[in-house]
Amino acid sequence: MKKLKILFENNEKWVQRKIQQNPEYFKHLAKDQDPSYLWIGCSDSRVPANQIVGLEPGELVVHRNVANIFPHTDFNCLSVLEFAVNILKVSHIIVCGHYGCGGVKAAMEDHHLGLVDNWLRNIRDVYARNKQELDVIEDQKQRYNRLAELNVMQQVMNICHTTIVQEAWFNKQPLSIHGWIYDLESGRLRDLKCCFSDIEQVEPIYRVQIRSKD
Repeated sequence: MKKLKILFENNEKWVQRKIQQNPEYFKHLAKDQDPSYLWIGCSDSRVPANQIVGLEPGELVVHRNVANIFPHTDFNCLSVLEFAVNILKVSHIIVCGHYGCGGVKAAMEDHHLGLVDNWLRNIRDVYARNKQELDVIEDQKQRYNRLAELNVMQQVMNICHTTIVQEAWFNKQPLSIHGWIYDLESGRLRDLKCCFSDIEQVEPIYRVQIRSKD
């Protein structure tokens, strides 16, 4: 219980700091949220979304899971996406992986972990599609890091393939999906130059024929 007490004490200190800076801070925060960004990141405790990009509560919607995966069958991911795009009207979706990702590393190792093996199969699929490129990377750390990048790019595509995003584009809603990677050793973000903001950037086989509701 002592450890949990520390968390409550930290919370009180944080509240007091915010009130000192702005006495109306929490009153304004409680009114509504109007974020411009949805962050889909890894659940790794070393990758705190708001702090990395310097945004306050209410400015960034955050969804995190093991290895920042966005499967097309995951209703948790899809529900967050729908809420962010259709209700909050975010204009940017950021998929952010990180170097040194334990989930990526585990996906490349041949041993049984349990339930998470079913989740990590999504990354093994990414590895299988890029096996030729990855297998020629001799340095193991660099190979893991490259797979982390490729995983981000695949998840960006998975998001673009959803009816949620494609309907937003059909309705001329400004929406861009970005792929980034975070370097734990430097604390810096890197843009993977993987950005989609229009249905024309999506391969035809993944395009959904959406009709006007009028």
